[in-house]
Amino acid sequence: MHCLLQHERDQSDRRARCCVREANSLLLCQAGEVSGRCRWQYGLDRELLIPPSPLPAVLQRGRGHSTLAFVVEPSDDIAVQEQPLILYCQVEGIQPITITWRKNGVMIVDSENAFMLANGSLYVSRFQRVRGDGSSDEGEYDCMAQNHYGLLVSRKAKIQAATMSDFHIHPQNAVVEEGGVARFQCQIHGLPEPVILWHKNSMPVNTDNERYTLLPKGVLQITGLRAEDSGIFHCVATNIANVKFSREARLTVSGSHSTVYKDPMILVGPENLTLTVHQTAVLECIATGNPRPIVSWSRLDGRPIGVEGIQVLGTGNLMISDLTVQHSGIYVCAANKPGTRVRRTAQGSLVVQAPAEFVQHPQSISRPVGTTAIFTCVAQGEPPPQITWLRNGQILETSDHIKLKNNNSTLSIYGINQADEAIYQCLAENSAGSTQASARLTVLWADGLPSPPQSVRAETVSATTIQVSWEKPLQNTKEIIGYVLHIRKAADPVEMEYQEAVSKSTFQQLVTDLEPSTSYSFYIKAYTSRGASKASEVTVVSTLGEVPAMPSLFIKVINSTTVQATWEPSIKLGQHEGFKLYYRKVHLSQYTGPVLLASNITAYNITHLDASVVYEVKLLAYNQHGDGNSTVRFVSLRETVERTVLNPPCDCMKDEQNNKTSTTGIIIGIHIGITCIIFCILFLMFGYRGRLLMCKNVQEQLSTPQIPRSQRSATGLVLNGATRRDRDDRDLNGKQLDMNELERLFPASPSQDLSAPHDETQISTLPLDEFSIIEEQPDPLPKNPHASSPAAPAPNHGSANEG
Repeated sequence: MHCLLQHERDQSDRRARCCVREANSLLLCQAGEVSGRCRWQYGLDRELLIPPSPLPAVLQRGRGHSTLAFVVEPSDDIAVQEQPLILYCQVEGIQPITITWRKNGVMIVDSENAFMLANGSLYVSRFQRVRGDGSSDEGEYDCMAQNHYGLLVSRKAKIQAATMSDFHIHPQNAVVEEGGVARFQCQIHGLPEPVILWHKNSMPVNTDNERYTLLPKGVLQITGLRAEDSGIFHCVATNIANVKFSREARLTVSGSHSTVYKDPMILVGPENLTLTVHQTAVLECIATGNPRPIVSWSRLDGRPIGVEGIQVLGTGNLMISDLTVQHSGIYVCAANKPGTRVRRTAQGSLVVQAPAEFVQHPQSISRPVGTTAIFTCVAQGEPPPQITWLRNGQILETSDHIKLKNNNSTLSIYGINQADEAIYQCLAENSAGSTQASARLTVLWADGLPSPPQSVRAETVSATTIQVSWEKPLQNTKEIIGYVLHIRKAADPVEMEYQEAVSKSTFQQLVTDLEPSTSYSFYIKAYTSRGASKASEVTVVSTLGEVPAMPSLFIKVINSTTVQATWEPSIKLGQHEGFKLYYRKVHLSQYTGPVLLASNITAYNITHLDASVVYEVKLLAYNQHGDGNSTVRFVSLRETVERTVLNPPCDCMKDEQNNKTSTTGIIIGIHIGITCIIFCILFLMFGYRGRLLMCKNVQEQLSTPQIPRSQRSATGLVLNGATRRDRDDRDLNGKQLDMNELERLFPASPSQDLSAPHDETQISTLPLDEFSIIEEQPDPLPKNPHASSPAAPAPNHGSANEG
């Protein structure tokens, strides 16, 4: 038998290799132990309905002792119209086990058309895509297995009818010069994917010819055309549903091989493909040009394509066998003129999907009543699968004690009881397939455990405290070793619950550190060395409301009759409605106020006050629960009045002139210092000893005598030979007041000599307006015998500037 094409297809998890025989296009199946189904469909062995036993190894998943588990599950299939269909389902576990089937979630009742075989498989006698009543055998099928431990649901198997449409692309006539490239294409849709073969002049194309390349989906490429390639071409499409022939197209090879230079050009580039893992991808790329361009492939992301499973078909088509998710990407086909950088490119994307599969299966567990059970189910796939949980075959509904987390991969059941004992299933599904895994929860219940504690009561004590009390259980109290109080905010989920342990002789507990105006739920369990009792009834009670916190208050004197009260923003005080402000003279008992202020106010001015008395100011925050604690401050305006008398308003014009003069003096002092440095450098350069006397004389002449602070106000300071006259009598009087004020605020110790001159460290702390430059002048002595002479240098002070 001569097979023109081999095609692999998955059918019910079985590998079937099918060959198309040239004579009558009869599909022959070679599937080993499960060949019965294939033979039945194609008329080779009609008496065989049930696959032989034992089942193939690929279907023997997880055999061994189990409470209840699937050994074989139904899988996706493509059925032939008017032919039988068998869906397999095999279960192991503790008998008795009942198996039932569903289609699209609806139970299938045995009928003449569809019924269950003795081994649990579903047999459809004549599969029909559309029946006379409008129903269809197409759909999603699953089988359910149940025993007294629970119920399991298999994965969903998608069953479709085999079909084939008409050709929607037929090959077209082509005239190509010798040495060129010819391409024919035909396209047709069908289930399963049709196998397309090409005929030339009514004979199959010789695929041994290296210049002929057949690509999937109906593409024929002929490179290096010769005269003998001329002829009539058509394609034949075949699948299990039908066989169809395309229209014919003529290829004409004209002229002789041309030597004229042609730039590289890509006739057909790769198309976008979406495939599943383990399938084969063929990326087409046909390039022309003279000389013939070199075709190369790369990935747009720069990752290497690799060599394993990679083949080049024809002159530049890329084939990737046994696809994995890592093969997904954008592929670039480049056509290069040999020996140059001239190139043309085309690109196409390849998306590889992977059916859902489990990385971590849920494990069966046993837990005592009242504890927490956690199941974990982690699946992967491309695209990422969705996870759904079932409980005894029904979609699991979340509640206060059943929670799903981490994108449904974690199932937590809090405070389990006998009703939670069941089989839990994790279903993982994506567009490429689905799978399921199951686990059983066994709830342990020991005989002789105490009954639930009785008469649970909760009473509010304060805004942060609740008293909980209860009575001992009615039965089996001898083995009690203690009680556990379960506490939770009523609005919080169950997993936020916390516990407090209490001794067996205690029947009340003071719960502290609670939040004001908040509802809490409480229940009690009695514990023994063998386990816990069932939970008592739940009681809910709320804490009292809380008054606001005490605000921080600050008082600032504005003038002789006004003070300003300021406080922190309201966010630090908790929930409150506003503030109340009071004030009074300290010798009076009656307050003025309250002044009601909104919660967003943080300052208030108190006016029309008496400067001769001390005032008390009080501030508190309030809400619907009452007034909070108040903050009290005392304030006197007398000090402000005295300071106003002692510190008259400054003469801005005078101060500005003083600042200018002082700044000028600083600049002149800098110039004098630079002059002295220049003379010293000249002395070092020329080595004249006589210069030392000159430098010394100049420095003495330019140096500034140090005038005691007590005398400075009465001295006429001279700048560049001019006397400073801008300090009038008012300035002198003001300066004297400043000195008196300083002496009052900072009295000198008895050992201090206020008339003694300051050292350099003390002088350096004087304000800037006290800087001055004094040039020695041969002026006569002043008439005031107590005033310092400008011409007399101050001893022990070599600095030219007051610091």
